[in-house]
Amino acid sequence: MPRTSTRLTFAVLATGAGVFSMLQSLIAPALPTVQHALHTSQSTATWVMTAYLLSASVFTPILGRVGDLIGKKRTLVAVLVTVMLGCLLAALAPTIGVLIVARVVQGIGGALFPLSFGIIRDEFAPSRVSHSISNLSAVIAAGGGVGIVAAGPIVSALDYRWLFWLPVGVVAATTLIALRYVPESPNRAQGHVNWSGAVLLSAWLVALLLPLSQASRWGWGSGRVIGLFAAAVALFALWLLAEARSRTPLIDLRIMRLPAVWTTNTAALLFGAGMYAIWSFLPGFVQTPSAAGYGFGAGVTASGLLMLPMLVAMFFSGVLSGRLEPVLGAKKLLTSGAALGAFACGFLAVWHDEQWQVAFAAGVFGLGIGLAFASMANLIVGSVPPEQTGAATGMNANIRTIGGSIGAAVTSVLVTGRLQPSGLPHASGYTHGFALMAVLCLAAALASLLVPARRSGRITGAPQAFDDTSHAAQAKPAASAAQS
Repeated sequence: MPRTSTRLTFAVLATGAGVFSMLQSLIAPALPTVQHALHTSQSTATWVMTAYLLSASVFTPILGRVGDLIGKKRTLVAVLVTVMLGCLLAALAPTIGVLIVARVVQGIGGALFPLSFGIIRDEFAPSRVSHSISNLSAVIAAGGGVGIVAAGPIVSALDYRWLFWLPVGVVAATTLIALRYVPESPNRAQGHVNWSGAVLLSAWLVALLLPLSQASRWGWGSGRVIGLFAAAVALFALWLLAEARSRTPLIDLRIMRLPAVWTTNTAALLFGAGMYAIWSFLPGFVQTPSAAGYGFGAGVTASGLLMLPMLVAMFFSGVLSGRLEPVLGAKKLLTSGAALGAFACGFLAVWHDEQWQVAFAAGVFGLGIGLAFASMANLIVGSVPPEQTGAATGMNANIRTIGGSIGAAVTSVLVTGRLQPSGLPHASGYTHGFALMAVLCLAAALASLLVPARRSGRITGAPQAFDDTSHAAQAKPAASAAQS
């Protein structure tokens, strides 16, 4: 197939990234079923989610950088094979320990996001890059919604193991097509993988995310939580020092300091906090028995259907943003997406007594997610050299995940901090949680106002933002690659 044929390439990238995004949320509604089937405790079952989060956080920026160095197609195929094996292992897992290991393997698929964005930038015509990135972002955003909606029907009709059997077939076919038809990207970064930087990056990410995900069980004042937070700060400082001194850093800190990059990442951190909190707690709210004074007593399938407006809106707005970005600019779309998220969460904080109110708020928030996801990716891709695309977009995805972990952890404190005699949260816990999410999304909208405006929606090979930095002279290999 000629290099100019990009439809099949996009289909491969969208399928791989969509499946990984779906795997993020697909197992969450089925955790009680997994706990019962594998004869384990609730606290142990939650590691099915925690292991996936930690693995994706570690491997997303590292393998994004590896793709920049050795070839994005080669790395993409290897990651797809790994995800397929992880799904196969999960489908066959006889114990909770094996399932957790399988989820660690699946988490490596987080690298599909930066690799896909990089391939689109390298292979597609400049006039199509922004539009294609928006469409891919829409698929990624909708994938998480598909997981929430589809989990209940799949488990009810088949078995929780089919949550993994189905992706095995899809990813296997995608891998074969990618191997045959996706071209290898011509842009390569100079140097090699900085493994000391990779180890330090992995260490501070784990030290930060592990206590955030487990603090509600360990206790925020426990020695483990405080010790890990202290270790995260120390390891982060060591990582910054190592990267600054390295001739071939894993993450080029000069890139991270670009105005368009650090402002977009700040908005990603804040918006991710609100978004993941909604995904985590809105299904639990609607599943709460009405005897608690709120909630609708919905089952897993019914609660998933209440999230359907979010899924449809995410995909619609993500695709629409590709057409709006050349006219309005990614900055305005990001601001609008975050503002819609703030409105939706504020609406939920005041009105949540009827199912239509929850469905309406979910749909509005979905519109915000679609716009924000697409615009973040376009802002990052349009602001860094081609050979830094994988590492930069990988870190953006990671920062969004870190924000999500923080948002989910703080919201958990608000929701579960005070319980009724029945063991269910008070309605005020959810109300305060929704209000916090509104504040976080509003802060993301304000942060996005600081993003430098880009005049054109076209993404070219040599971003002006990078060329104008004071370190341009140190980036001659990057500039040469961009011009070739």
